[in-house]
Amino acid sequence: MAEMDPVAEFPQPPGAARWAEVMARFAARLGAQGRRVVLVTSGGTKVPLEARPVRFLDNFSSGRRGATSAEVFLAAGYGVLFLYRARSAFPYAHRFPPQTWLSALRPSGPALSGLLSLEAEENALPGFAEALRRYQEAAAAGTFLAVEFTTLADYLHLLQAAAQALNPLGPSAMFYLAAAVSDFYVPVSEMPEHKIQSSGGPLQITMKMVPKLLSPLVKDWAPKAFIISFKLETDPAIVINRARKALEVYQHQVVVANILESRQSFVFIVTKDSETKLLLSEEEIEKGIEIEEKIVDNLQSRHTAFIGDKN
Repeated sequence: MAEMDPVAEFPQPPGAARWAEVMARFAARLGAQGRRVVLVTSGGTKVPLEARPVRFLDNFSSGRRGATSAEVFLAAGYGVLFLYRARSAFPYAHRFPPQTWLSALRPSGPALSGLLSLEAEENALPGFAEALRRYQEAAAAGTFLAVEFTTLADYLHLLQAAAQALNPLGPSAMFYLAAAVSDFYVPVSEMPEHKIQSSGGPLQITMKMVPKLLSPLVKDWAPKAFIISFKLETDPAIVINRARKALEVYQHQVVVANILESRQSFVFIVTKDSETKLLLSEEEIEKGIEIEEKIVDNLQSRHTAFIGDKN
């Protein structure tokens, strides 16, 4: 008996079919070059509470980890498919929020022939020129593709399409699932059509569990790929056990386990038979080294070994 598609009950976002084709072409082109490709998911998902939504439930995530990791993967030679929450952190740009460059950039003269020239003091935007150069190099090389989502339904459909695009790459594909995905949702059939009125008194909502897509991803959508999930906890006493439980249930390769308060300087890389602590020293923090550099370096080595085993 065929298993039910866990994404089918969620409304398909506009443009999903077009993005599926774009992602498939991106993966096929880089695969033909012999390049490894990683899907980096980033940011939180939004769950509407009404059919014509005014109110939502949202997941905490700035997207900084995903955006920073995408940069490191690009520097390591991977093709990067970046599936990210709209208006969350974006590779290279997230280091320069608008309030920094709005005050630092200024026109250097009148626009000539439709060209606008801008200038800034170098110390006003440290690293800006280098970030711009790296982004434009990746764009010109065709090694970076950004695909945007907002709601939980958007994310689920686009994740499935991305998995189908990367599946032909076999073990050369990596899934780096850093997005903060909602665990609960309101089915469309159970949503009120219009805005929930506060005059109705205290609000009680019954939500359903979101299907865990790690299972079909590992078993059906991309069974030969190298798959990393993330486990964020607030209780250090349970984080390793929770990570091991996920590996046991879903049978993927790696869990990156972290604690909310220390997530930017300390993580565990957990596999079925090992756990590796990655920690930034005070000296490394002062030098501007980011924990994602250590995470990606560790995972790249594991991916190389994984490909060797599969081949």
